[in-house]
Amino acid sequence: MKVFEKSPSFYQVFERKSGPAKEATHYCPGCGHGNAHKMIAEALEDLELTSKTVFISPVGCSVFAYYYFDCGNIQAAHGRAPAVATGVKRANPDSIVISYQGDGDLAAIGTAETIHAANRGENITVFFVNNAIYGMTGGQMAPTTMIGQRSATTPLGRVAGVHGNPIRMCEMLATLPAPTYIERVCIGDSKQIMKARKAVRKALQIQAEGKGYSFVEIVSPCPTGWKMDPVTARDWMTEEMLKVFPLGVYRDESGNREEGDWHRHYEGFDPAKVNPYLDRLKTSMTESEPVALKQDLNCKFAGFGGQGILTLGLFLSQIGMRAGQQVSWFPAYGPEMRGGTANCSVNLSSRRIGSPLVDEPNVLVVMNQPSLDAFEDSVVDGGTIIIDTTIVEGKPDGKRLNAVMIPATEIADQVGTPKIANVVVLGALAAATDAFTPEFCMETLRSVIKKKSLIEMNMEAFRKGYDFVKNS
Repeated sequence: MKVFEKSPSFYQVFERKSGPAKEATHYCPGCGHGNAHKMIAEALEDLELTSKTVFISPVGCSVFAYYYFDCGNIQAAHGRAPAVATGVKRANPDSIVISYQGDGDLAAIGTAETIHAANRGENITVFFVNNAIYGMTGGQMAPTTMIGQRSATTPLGRVAGVHGNPIRMCEMLATLPAPTYIERVCIGDSKQIMKARKAVRKALQIQAEGKGYSFVEIVSPCPTGWKMDPVTARDWMTEEMLKVFPLGVYRDESGNREEGDWHRHYEGFDPAKVNPYLDRLKTSMTESEPVALKQDLNCKFAGFGGQGILTLGLFLSQIGMRAGQQVSWFPAYGPEMRGGTANCSVNLSSRRIGSPLVDEPNVLVVMNQPSLDAFEDSVVDGGTIIIDTTIVEGKPDGKRLNAVMIPATEIADQVGTPKIANVVVLGALAAATDAFTPEFCMETLRSVIKKKSLIEMNMEAFRKGYDFVKNS
């Protein structure tokens, strides 16, 4: 006896909305997303790929895929799913990565990500639901809206000379040499749905075999956005949309590519190839034994733009690299060149770093009062907080935190210029954490400071910051 039931790749109940969990999806009656979900879930289960699948869903009606698919899920910013998918696949080559996107997402704000991921031949699978409208946000014109088609933003219909022509993504991507498989299918009659099911399965199989980039465009109805009932919407789609978006295979190189062709192995990153001046750092790194950290350093550095906050983070990152540690540096700053807010997150660890963001630092450096107010409470209990008392008047919770109060800008001014207060702070950080010896840090700084005339001034600034803490 054959039993027809929900694919195990789905959650048993869907909990998108508060209240009792339901088995029904949130999609409107007649929407094609439900059919597309079913095809993908069945293919994942039949090909035994569910357990290693990561679903990337960006903004739009597709965003709620993580309430349906019982696999890895990441929600990406609008249009950025191919970029996120690329990162996930390169970090985890054995995973199956699906970028699931609508037309307003993939063909508008995400055009660049889409084209470049395809042009690189990333070994990912993209499912592109094309319903010619911005369905989630009120029915505005999309890149695929057809000439004459009415929408919330084209009430008299799309006009080529005013709004441009609808973009045909399959035709565009098929001009690139790298993609392996590109096909346009439709959720229309039963014959069309069967072809769509086969295309979905083939696209996933191509990725599983490591044969490269696969792209399936699924022409789909949107009764709500089109202001039609489901039956009329389906008929209009097959009669009108397919004139503009003809179905078929636009590229199929799967037979010409061997299994495993796209299981790429990347060379180790050589900083000197990107930044020639770091060649000296590379040389010094090869001469150094790895340094064992007493604990991971999860640092947040914050202040005004122009204080060298981001450079402070870079200096520590380069010290960490030279010490043989895993390192990340993540900047955040306002639009102003000087005087705006600036902060950065720096992680140093002997283990692989999962995220570059530091929300709960064990080391916080603040070089202005707003930064103390903003970030003090986020420091973990027993963490270290370093404060430039030349500028910051407030005092931290000395009972909860290891407070290092140092007039960094004043010391830097005495050395030669307040612009190197960040190096004074770096010395204080090295002393307060005992992570690295002062000689190790100073040797690294000598390797990375570009202007030779500034090296000795920076060495003095570092040493004064280090000694201030050690002698306090």
